[in-house]
Amino acid sequence: MNNAHTIPLPKLIVEFESDAEKGLNSEVAQLRLKKYGSNIIQTGKGKHPLKIFLSQFNNLMVYLLMFAAGMSFWFKEYLDATAILLVILVNATIGFWMELQAARSMNELKKMASVPSKVYRDSVIFEIPSENVVPGDILFVEAGDMITADARIISAIQLSVNESSLTGEAMPVDKIVSELSDDVALADRTNMLHKGTFVTNGNANALIVATAMQTELGKIAHLVQGAEQSATPLEKKLQVFSRKLIYITLALVVLIFIVGMFTHGDYVEMLETAIALAVAAIPEGLPIVATLALAQGMMKMARHNVIVKKLSAVETLGGTTVICTDKTGTLTQNKIEVTDLILADETSENNKEVMQQIAVLCNTASIQISENDIIEIGDPLETGLLKYAHKDGVNFDQLRKQFPKINEVPFSSETKMMATLHSNENGFRVYAKGATEEILDQCSHIILGSEIQSLNEETKKHWKEKSEQLAASGLRVIAGAFKETASKDILLTSNLVFAGLYGMMDPPADDVLAAITECKKAGIKVVMITGDHPATANYIANQLGISENNTAIIGKDMQAVSQLSESDKQVWLNTSVFARVTPNHKLDLVTVLQEKGNIVGMTGDGVNDAPALKKADIGIAMGKRGTQVAQEVADMVLKDDKFSSIVHTIKHGRVIFSNIQEFVIYLLSCNLSELFLVSLAALSNLHFQLIPLQILFINLITDVLPALALGVSKGSPFVMKLKPRNSAEPLLKTRQWYAVWIYAAIISLCTLGAVFFSHYVLHTEERFDPKLCNNILFFTLIFCQLFHVFNMASAKTSFTQSEVFRNKYVWYALLSSGLIVLSVLFIPPAREALNIQPLKANDWFLVIISALLSLLVIQILKRTKLIQDEDLY
Repeated sequence: MNNAHTIPLPKLIVEFESDAEKGLNSEVAQLRLKKYGSNIIQTGKGKHPLKIFLSQFNNLMVYLLMFAAGMSFWFKEYLDATAILLVILVNATIGFWMELQAARSMNELKKMASVPSKVYRDSVIFEIPSENVVPGDILFVEAGDMITADARIISAIQLSVNESSLTGEAMPVDKIVSELSDDVALADRTNMLHKGTFVTNGNANALIVATAMQTELGKIAHLVQGAEQSATPLEKKLQVFSRKLIYITLALVVLIFIVGMFTHGDYVEMLETAIALAVAAIPEGLPIVATLALAQGMMKMARHNVIVKKLSAVETLGGTTVICTDKTGTLTQNKIEVTDLILADETSENNKEVMQQIAVLCNTASIQISENDIIEIGDPLETGLLKYAHKDGVNFDQLRKQFPKINEVPFSSETKMMATLHSNENGFRVYAKGATEEILDQCSHIILGSEIQSLNEETKKHWKEKSEQLAASGLRVIAGAFKETASKDILLTSNLVFAGLYGMMDPPADDVLAAITECKKAGIKVVMITGDHPATANYIANQLGISENNTAIIGKDMQAVSQLSESDKQVWLNTSVFARVTPNHKLDLVTVLQEKGNIVGMTGDGVNDAPALKKADIGIAMGKRGTQVAQEVADMVLKDDKFSSIVHTIKHGRVIFSNIQEFVIYLLSCNLSELFLVSLAALSNLHFQLIPLQILFINLITDVLPALALGVSKGSPFVMKLKPRNSAEPLLKTRQWYAVWIYAAIISLCTLGAVFFSHYVLHTEERFDPKLCNNILFFTLIFCQLFHVFNMASAKTSFTQSEVFRNKYVWYALLSSGLIVLSVLFIPPAREALNIQPLKANDWFLVIISALLSLLVIQILKRTKLIQDEDLY
């Protein structure tokens, strides 16, 4: 609806057949969902399966193979040509399946990261997936919420909205309720909420007038439909890596062809050799196996309550050096209970009643009480206050009717307090709660019995010291205050009457100590950043081993980055606890840590945390208590808000990257061994050269299934005992390249050794048989490469206890590959195309022994540390 901002509100509600207080009937909502469809912005259709399949043929490797097939047709080698085309088709099918699986995994992740909406249905507020909201729904939004549809505001309390995503205006817009004229521009429609924007302050009820593509955001969605997703850093490294490999291969092909022409003169034979070299050098399965490993890894993380929203974040996780984490709910259990109530006047029943009223009325949370359970909705601190009042027998409904709320100053990380205005039969009353220091600074009086007396500085100091003592014992302390007023047009947060303190216990989570210990072993520093009292922060930090002293930097003592000296920055770097901080302090801390070369993970839950989450290398939003804005800008979302989930994710990120390195090393060393053998046979004029079709078959066997199995390995048990990896480093380091060359050389020597042993020892009485020599070379190379998968395991564990040996998918891959190899011997067309024949028992024995010898030699070199292919970070 284009003119919803101009229509009188009562008329608009009638038009949509809704109810401002009760919302829609559930049955009506379901019918409207069928009528209007899901509330989803179409940002371009997904890649069609046919397009994915055809894209498998669009690469240099396939072009080379097609050229080889064309040459085979030219020389009337129709069987070879058909077989090459068949291999191209099989490779394309495998690539298509893997890319389809990766795309499906990413779609599942998108569903998990769906933003919820709070709407009124049947007079009750429900949280539903935003895809299910419909025109006519009554939407409730508050600070930190993403607005999920276009809506006309019905009621609002100090509401301001950031509309930069729609209008480009960076400053939040204050919102009103009254209708506007028809000619008002989109950016000036202050009585409307728009999909894709977010609430920065206050709360509101609003009537949804448009969903999906009918929203203002939907109308401009075509602007992003053509946008291409950029490659992740890892994908870029793989692209650069593959490009260099292609250039080296082409140069080598040209060189071998020229040398061969001068030495042999048979251009047909040399052309086949050149094609065989090209086929041998390029690990065609590398990019798609890497993408699938990343996508499957992200799905595994999702099953552990962590939604990683960006592929690039998986790579960055392995290099994290500092985790800046909140205290409440992340390091602690987030089960807050009021354990101590310290009244301004311990003997006054009136004082206790006021503290109960503050707990219930200065509160936006709710609890639903049944016989067996209490369902908590809202901030855990506020639900803790409600549970305290409930235990004391307070009737919530009766109290709220007696003191209806007419205004509110929401809690913010800057003011560290909240206040509400209520009417009663004698006028108006303000209730406030917040950090002890801030509340006391705004109090001018104190309640003593039935009297209200002036509050002097000495008494304020006494209560601040009392708060310090409670905080030092591990309690989270907040203060309560109130005031009577004859007018509602007043400043709610000044001239308050101090009423007392709530001491609340939130013990450390059971699994956090072990997780922090694991971080220390992994070279990761944990920094606690909290808005809580320094004494409480230090108490929890000492219990968890984050800090061994009681030194916390307090937010008010933190200068802006531009004003910090080098010594000040060093103090920040050496500190593990920051208390009473604001979101700006978080942003400054991230900046200082990054300036010193750290890879920073930052947790956040509030709307004002978004800049720090965006600035951090890994922004980590809370799934339970985090605002939708924080979740939107973060790289990952913790569905359970647990610190141990962060550590598990870092471990999994390291494992994924380590797995990718393993199968890159595996594929390279296998393909390089083929390159060595083809080159050596060509330059030495050996008569048992591998033909291109044989190399294609070998790559089909070794480049796919074993590499995929390595990609889903559980990883080395030592992965969290290594220092963080530098993300700027290349995919493979110098020592790993050295290992690749050594592996390839050993596989090549063992393979050639088998051929020569067969000819000069096993078959000395027989005439030289090039086909037999070729077959010994062919089968030995296959089994050398298959057994080589076990060399990718860590040398720090015993062979049979290694992560590769105990990986069931490796065994499935080897069994499947072995069966495929043996089956071609019983299929005459395949046997003829590959130019192979059945071997005698002693030849098979030689093949297996030679393959095991290559495995044994490499294992000895690894375990004596003459070769090191593990990433030591």
